[in-house]
Amino acid sequence: MKEYKKVLAILRIFLFCAGFGWFISVFGIFMPWSFVAGQLEGLGAENLPSDPMLNYWLRMTAGAFTFIGVFFFMLGIWPEKYRVVIPLAAGFLFFEGLVLLAACLMLRLSLLPSLFDSLFCLLMAVGIFLSHRAVKQLKN
Repeated sequence: MKEYKKVLAILRIFLFCAGFGWFISVFGIFMPWSFVAGQLEGLGAENLPSDPMLNYWLRMTAGAFTFIGVFFFMLGIWPEKYRVVIPLAAGFLFFEGLVLLAACLMLRLSLLPSLFDSLFCLLMAVGIFLSHRAVKQLKN
């Protein structure tokens, strides 16, 4: 039982880390466009105009990413209740990591920060999947 709780704690850490990685987008909902554009330009974007449609897409994306973060937080708080969903969440992260990696390579973006995003998704996916599997085996 002690080993089960230890592995469950590791699973929760991965789920909370994934949640934080997505939830941090909440700032994009509330920050002014000038601030966000400056941050994006610091990450490599070039000449972002103050365009209402870009501003709208920022808020839409930030809202969706924030919800994904809340979803992972829920999985971390109640992993036993949502145990069936956890492998799907890991699959989502793995797929997203591959999409980001492919986009980074196809668009010939600088590896940082693009590679960081894809590696984060891939590492969280593998960690969640493996720790979930270990929890499942120890429970039986």
